Amino acid sequence: MMKSRIFLSFCILCSYLSTFAQTSAPKYSNEFLEVGVGARALGMGNAQVASVNDVTSGYWNPAGLNGITTNFSVDLMHSEYFAGIAKYDYAGFAKRIDSSSVFALSMVRFGVDNIPNTTELIDANGNVNYDNITTFSAADYAFLLSYARLSKIKGLRFGGTVKIIRRVVGDFAGAWGFGFDLGAQYEYKHWKMGAMLRDATSTFNAWTFNLNDQMKQTFLATGNTIPSNSLEVTLPRLLLGISRKYEFLNNRFSIAPELALDATFDGRRNVLIATSVASIDPHLGFEAGYKNFIFLRGGVSNIQTETDISGNKFTSFMPSMGVGIKFKSFTLDYALTNIGGLSAALYSNIFSLKIDINHKTI
Repeated sequence: MMKSRIFLSFCILCSYLSTFAQTSAPKYSNEFLEVGVGARALGMGNAQVASVNDVTSGYWNPAGLNGITTNFSVDLMHSEYFAGIAKYDYAGFAKRIDSSSVFALSMVRFGVDNIPNTTELIDANGNVNYDNITTFSAADYAFLLSYARLSKIKGLRFGGTVKIIRRVVGDFAGAWGFGFDLGAQYEYKHWKMGAMLRDATSTFNAWTFNLNDQMKQTFLATGNTIPSNSLEVTLPRLLLGISRKYEFLNNRFSIAPELALDATFDGRRNVLIATSVASIDPHLGFEAGYKNFIFLRGGVSNIQTETDISGNKFTSFMPSMGVGIKFKSFTLDYALTNIGGLSAALYSNIFSLKIDINHKTI
């Protein structure tokens, strides 16, 4: 069992490094930034581009930052994936500059820690020495600086986010990346519409590798390609959304559904709508509230066609649900999601806490 785990860990390391030893634009790049932030959003199936109006707007749509009505806002989130193997954390801070502009800082980390390094398991004499096993972390970081401003056109607001990406694989490899997003929201009566151009001019990650001679020999002996310094490109994607809020019984009850469309233009993907021009992944979510105090949420996303072991095709999706409580300046949110909707082992619990500081209405 121990030897099997060690062999598996080595294969994961080799495949991880080899994945980034490319100079073209891969279809899936910086995918950790597609997970989402905030338990409210994740409970609604990531349908946020139109309705988001808090500190998490720095990630979802920077234009939404102008929905903040306090001087400061802070949001913290923690979640775990794959039975706790991967940790995903988010922290956001927003400050209103004046009555028409807001800026925000956000940080995202998605990492797997304590990965066994078995590249030096066998010494120069061909002996297996378990004392040579060390551990390392494979972690992705994103630092976001966002700015939002009201337009002179009534109901229209816009914003932008500058992204700095840092990706590390122990001491073996690392990358620095840079890109930016553009967003806009328009509100007309009870309708909200949003658009977000993520990685507007593509996001570039420059990878560097630090492999010693023994590791290179191990890679060659196991049939793996030795990675070299390279440039990874994340192509643009367009997010569109529409939402409407309905209120009942003297505004004590409310429900706000949202439909969001995630469009990519790099070839066909396994999504609900796939053409040679664009692949469109829909997200559908809702938030029901009572007296703006307690909230119930649900959503569906990641709708795909899969094939089972018998060759029969079926449709899978990722369901999500969540609840939230808002009391004065504090908002506590919880979300439960299931990756692919296939296994109970893949359920993830997400918690986030938002604090509005100096609750002064602008």
